[in-house]
Amino acid sequence: MGRGGLVVVDKPGGMTSHDVVSRVRRLARTRRVGHGGTLDPMATGVLVLGVERATRLLTYIIGSDKSYAATIRLGQATVTDDAEGEVTAEADASGVADEAVRAGLAALTGEIDQVPSAVSAIKVNGQRAYKMVRAGEEVALAARRVTVSRLDVLDVRRAGPHVDVDVDVACSSGTYIRAIARDLGSALGVGGHLTSLRRTSVGAFTLAESATLGELAERDDPVTLTLSEAAARFLPRRDADESEAKTLSHGGPLSSVGISGPYAVFDPDGEVLAVVSERDGKARPEIVLV
Repeated sequence: MGRGGLVVVDKPGGMTSHDVVSRVRRLARTRRVGHGGTLDPMATGVLVLGVERATRLLTYIIGSDKSYAATIRLGQATVTDDAEGEVTAEADASGVADEAVRAGLAALTGEIDQVPSAVSAIKVNGQRAYKMVRAGEEVALAARRVTVSRLDVLDVRRAGPHVDVDVDVACSSGTYIRAIARDLGSALGVGGHLTSLRRTSVGAFTLAESATLGELAERDDPVTLTLSEAAARFLPRRDADESEAKTLSHGGPLSSVGISGPYAVFDPDGEVLAVVSERDGKARPEIVLV
């Protein structure tokens, strides 16, 4: 396995993100596997995993923008804001016009303050919110500033008292698509929840390069991108000479070259050495990968 790399999985429904991590641990024959952003069990799609030293790159992936294909059902609210939870309220949504749906979604686009779903992994006083809800406790989470850069209606389908709305979403990390469904239903006065969710991208990683667990099991090595390929994909690049590479491999700083934000430094052979950031006139390592 060497220094490892990233595995881009097309997560199936019905599995937790940790279930996928466990499966990839077996395929990669190592315990050192982590994921770069949770997907709910109901959700499918792009889940980025790090193997071996590449787990240290996940911190730079977790904050990436994400995109989703989702279906919102109007006319029913649930305790989890998705189809996994019991229905808490029902209403006839058949009278809600398409224009009202589009206007309601437009109001949830841009930079917004979103209250996360109560049944989530957010911690409240050291306890996971979803565990508190399941124990019968009332949980009130604080609103968070998120950015929904795209929220397009793909289709509106009507069946009896329910209206199903297919949407294409692009958003910042930390955005809850379930909360968008809840808030649309609330604004329209009929309740709403998410019936399907498929993550189509995480930063530069898309469904096109993701593999199912079955496909990964057929490979000799489940890694999609080596550590160096992964760093080159989503971080700015700096190439070091032999002297600089030696300094950096021992954790020493390099001279500043004016690259903003964290960036990856590569040795003369093209292997990634470290992720550094510049401050006080020096490029100091945040993580050393050799």
